[in-house]
Amino acid sequence: MHRIWRAFGLQPHRTETFKLSADPLFVETVRDIVGLYLHPPDKALVLCVDEKAQMQALARTRPLLPMRPGQIERRPHDYRRHGTPSLFAALEVKTGRVIGQLHQRHRAAEFRQFLGTVEASVPPRLDVHLLLDNYGTHTTALIRRWLLKRPRFHRHFTPTGASWLNLVERWFTLLTERQLRRGVHPSVRALKAAIRHYITVTNTHPTPFTWTKTADEILASVARFCQRTSEIGH
Repeated sequence: MHRIWRAFGLQPHRTETFKLSADPLFVETVRDIVGLYLHPPDKALVLCVDEKAQMQALARTRPLLPMRPGQIERRPHDYRRHGTPSLFAALEVKTGRVIGQLHQRHRAAEFRQFLGTVEASVPPRLDVHLLLDNYGTHTTALIRRWLLKRPRFHRHFTPTGASWLNLVERWFTLLTERQLRRGVHPSVRALKAAIRHYITVTNTHPTPFTWTKTADEILASVARFCQRTSEIGH
């Protein structure tokens, strides 16, 4: 059986997940957002905005055991929770610079405060294109009124179930891998300090992410996946 699996490149022990967006405006939205990445407008900033909510300040019950020859790093599986702050972040697509703000909650009121920070950080001569998901915090009456009074702000929503289109999600992944996952944070204050330090390091030597796929390439890939799926009876 093993020889047959190897001959045909089969790996039945492995499994992955997938998700296809059912947004009726998926095609139009992909073209809009990818267009901002590949051909940003003149005299404007493109900011990818989202929140990383309820990050846990965890302290391990025992010290980590460092790696040594033939032994990987080890840490106790149990921990103590000390609170959960939320991070609002805006990634500047062109430069890789990040505007961040920490709050204890992630309601519309906190998002409104964060937008004020973004407004103060962007030169008044520039338009601002905000890439957001459809989370309820981003669409409340409070936020709509704030944006109506500031016509230089333009919202662009990612399709439902397609957060991979928002580049700030990639930055959140790096934050988790490099700062949070192996960290020990005995208090919310310590966790916030670690996050602010990472943002400072990011902005000292910012590196922008490079978007390479065109909208046509993305849509063609989705179409091929759907075609293969339909051919096997799903």
